[in-house]
Amino acid sequence: MNEELLRSFDFWLSDGAGVVALVGRQYLMPAEGKDAVIFPPTYARPKEFQGEWPGYNIDTFSDGTAVCLVDSVGSQANRLEPMFKRDPYKKLVPQVIVHLETQTGQSVQVNLLDAGHRAADALVRYSDLAKPLREAFEQYSQGNVVPLARLAPTSAVFGAWDSRGTQAKIPRLVRAVIRAYDVQVLHRSATYIPPLDYEQRQVLPEISDGKERDRRAEEGLVHNPASWSHGGILVRGEIRRDVLCNLAALRLLRGKDEEGTWAVRRYLLGLSLVAFTAFPEPNLREGCELVLDPERPPKWEEVSWDGQRRDLSLTHEQALAYAEAAAHAFGVSPDVIEAHFQPGKVLEALKKTKEERKKAE
Repeated sequence: MNEELLRSFDFWLSDGAGVVALVGRQYLMPAEGKDAVIFPPTYARPKEFQGEWPGYNIDTFSDGTAVCLVDSVGSQANRLEPMFKRDPYKKLVPQVIVHLETQTGQSVQVNLLDAGHRAADALVRYSDLAKPLREAFEQYSQGNVVPLARLAPTSAVFGAWDSRGTQAKIPRLVRAVIRAYDVQVLHRSATYIPPLDYEQRQVLPEISDGKERDRRAEEGLVHNPASWSHGGILVRGEIRRDVLCNLAALRLLRGKDEEGTWAVRRYLLGLSLVAFTAFPEPNLREGCELVLDPERPPKWEEVSWDGQRRDLSLTHEQALAYAEAAAHAFGVSPDVIEAHFQPGKVLEALKKTKEERKKAE
């Protein structure tokens, strides 16, 4: 093992180190061009919202400018985490596979890296990994992150909240978000026209009432207009991805002893740096394919507690090499961890009230 490589970032990990975080700012643009329309995620209208609901998460300020959320912190985490299922990253973390049997006898396999709530997800809370993960959360609450890092290290990197169990809250070490600035909301309309008029051609009987028409519309059997629906946004300002690696939070993590503390900090830093420097997923959703803006290069910086900033020169290849050394030193198991989902536990829990379930924890 290359000891020099393993110690190369210890100045970020020492208690009392002055660097609080690593930050990156990437400027993005639509694949079609800067003046192209993009489609942010849509959300249900909040009950308390007054006025026309745009369908998008847009904040409008007193000067008339508006900022739109293009990809949330949670969404960005869920896009980054599955990279650890692929080469060359999968050897950096335990591969936890949960097996599920459907009522029709089919077998389904789900990787823990695909679970939105990570180690706190129902997928594993109702599996035979429930006990060791609960103990890992309890150990975390007592100051020892090693058991969690052994089973589900990305829960420490991207955050988790065991809200239905120990209540342990694990802050994100890596956080990213994409926003668009100075945006204008657009709308679109469309009409579905069936290949023939089923009623007029007497293929189907006449429509008797509005409910019958709605039912036929659901099946694509009548003209069906969709007016003034979400048409995306036009970005007059910039589309920006902000990413942060929280070194201050990382330095709060410990093992049982000093040696264990250094090993787990280096390991989680390696995973964090890989995620921090990873190329952002361009295909966010239909109509929202974003690439780097070649005219505005990314900016990477170290930020100290006193607000001072220094340029950061760190490539993804360097981060990966460090992560491999740290994972080897930490002793990541090459074996796949198998678990089985237990529907009986789910059905038993569903019979209990919320208060009864809390008492059972």
